[in-house]
Amino acid sequence: MAQNAVDPNREKAIDSLALEKVKDLGKYIKIIGNKSTPYNEATRVMDRAEELFAPGSEMGVSSLAKEEIEYYKVREYFRRLMALNYDKVTIEWYDVHYISDLERQPDGRYVGVVTIYQKFEGTNGDKLAYKDTTKKDITIYVEKKETQIAGRTIEFWDVILGDIRVSETSI
Repeated sequence: MAQNAVDPNREKAIDSLALEKVKDLGKYIKIIGNKSTPYNEATRVMDRAEELFAPGSEMGVSSLAKEEIEYYKVREYFRRLMALNYDKVTIEWYDVHYISDLERQPDGRYVGVVTIYQKFEGTNGDKLAYKDTTKKDITIYVEKKETQIAGRTIEFWDVILGDIRVSETSI
């Protein structure tokens, strides 16, 4: 199916949808990483978060303790986040913004990048055990989809998240 160009009037709406999905992911990660979130609630939130991603997407994990960045499939990332060995985990996302405009790909999709900063703190008891700030680049895919409404086919643009790459980690 040949995909049309994004109507310039739709671009703002698509940008807003992309940023909204990234912010939703930030909220989901906060819930999943929170040690007081019940297991069944965390699992339900993992399912919702996973729906934001293209199949096969990976998320980068870094640490001040080692140089290499490890990448995990989205579900594995969430499981590892839940299993972190801290009494309390605090994750905050801030300064969420586009760093690249959407570029049309040969397959008709559009690709862009959203950058976020993530502040991570792990505490044991009342003692801070680990803290870092990570700059992450999130690949955004925009593609035309179809749905049936009252027997009519309606086309719409949707935003899907791709890989999340770590670009820097600091104190």
